[in-house]
Amino acid sequence: MIKSILVVTEDRSAAEMLSRGFHDRYDVEWFSDLDARRLMSLKTRPVEVLFADIDTLLADVPSKSDIREIEFVIRRLRGALPDIDIVVMTTQDRIRETIKVIRAGASSYLTYPIDPVELNNVMNSLQETKQMQLELDYLRDQFWQVDALDLVRTNSPKMQEVFNKVRTVAAKKVTVLLTGETGTGKGVIAHLIHQHSKRSGEQFISVHCGAIPDTLLESELFGHEKGAFTGATRQKLGRFEIANGGTIFLDEVGTISPSMQVKLLHVLQDGSMQRIGNEKPMEVDVRIVAATNEDLNQRRIDGTFRGDLYYRLNVFPIELPPLRERLDDIPLLIETFLSRHNRLYAKNISYIHKDVLRAFRQYDWPGNIRELENLIERAYLLEESETLTPDSFPAELFATDRAETHVPFHPNKTLAQFRQECYDALEKQYLKELLSTHHGIIHKSASAAGITPRQLHRLLSKHKIVKESYK
Repeated sequence: MIKSILVVTEDRSAAEMLSRGFHDRYDVEWFSDLDARRLMSLKTRPVEVLFADIDTLLADVPSKSDIREIEFVIRRLRGALPDIDIVVMTTQDRIRETIKVIRAGASSYLTYPIDPVELNNVMNSLQETKQMQLELDYLRDQFWQVDALDLVRTNSPKMQEVFNKVRTVAAKKVTVLLTGETGTGKGVIAHLIHQHSKRSGEQFISVHCGAIPDTLLESELFGHEKGAFTGATRQKLGRFEIANGGTIFLDEVGTISPSMQVKLLHVLQDGSMQRIGNEKPMEVDVRIVAATNEDLNQRRIDGTFRGDLYYRLNVFPIELPPLRERLDDIPLLIETFLSRHNRLYAKNISYIHKDVLRAFRQYDWPGNIRELENLIERAYLLEESETLTPDSFPAELFATDRAETHVPFHPNKTLAQFRQECYDALEKQYLKELLSTHHGIIHKSASAAGITPRQLHRLLSKHKIVKESYK
């Protein structure tokens, strides 16, 4: 709730009037102006409401009627104090300017001379709004459906921003454009948007535009009548018609031809389509989510993608980061994949070797999440223990890690000495991986190695390996 208030005005009597009006309910601070230094200092102090005289607020705005300049002032304040409420203090004859400030983002206004009743009403309104916001924030925390909770776990600020955008747009009938490299999960996000929309009970239809020849894409999207062309032996419903009332996901939308761009634009503009061979328009109520791994804006500039279609698709853009920019999410993704495979294949693999995780963090992931998922599935099918070990993954992933077993050549060493050093290095590496696989449990590790626990203890002591480090 509101605790701290800042008053910015050159009028001392107005500031004193506000202080008296608050009856010691709030901490009140008064400035005669709000320069950059003071604005920066407020970032370290919790200020919830700013009462600002309109002349003081717009002191740096040459044209008090220019809404863009007023919006810049409000954005600057919001940048320093994102959660602050701004109340404009003004005279009755300047209400027109004040309304522009309200439209630019201010919360409310007071007119001079300040009326205690009006002041109290404004404060009560702000309190109610903040309470509603707190309740809304709570409800947003409860937003995700149970079966989506694994998907939306993340340690990445960039992915948190993606999920916040999904929450913002899901319930609205707004066209969404998902961008990002191949394999970043655009299809998953598209389904997440549909799943949490008001259309979740209707069809979710996915169309991979790049996988369908252009000569067939029009029929696939819009359908055709019997006899519309050679080979059209029966009527076919298009994907838009099937998705009516629901959501259609157009993956790789940047691959469609100029003629198809025109037809898709028509659907976006008019909400209607025509089957091939039928001149009668058909209305369709479809929410469109499109995806591309191309820079469509650059394509628009180059003239290879229609500008009007680009703007229709790019109403609400969401950019997905590549996996190499969210490495902290790799353990979470692996956990999700393992849980899914355990249900499918009735195995019980719950761990992954630390060397695998280290190699994953060093890898560039050109195929992103899709590549990670494929690697985990392949390793899962090969693995016979309860841990995914390096032996179940392609050797090239561990090219860097295996360097520690390399013994440098010195011409002064005898062959026997060199062999012994190589043997010791390999033995030490084997013991480390053995303990990591079995989480430091001696009897399991010894059994797997085919030796007794006492022998294993002796080897660990020889190589100065602490078993507790692997638990």
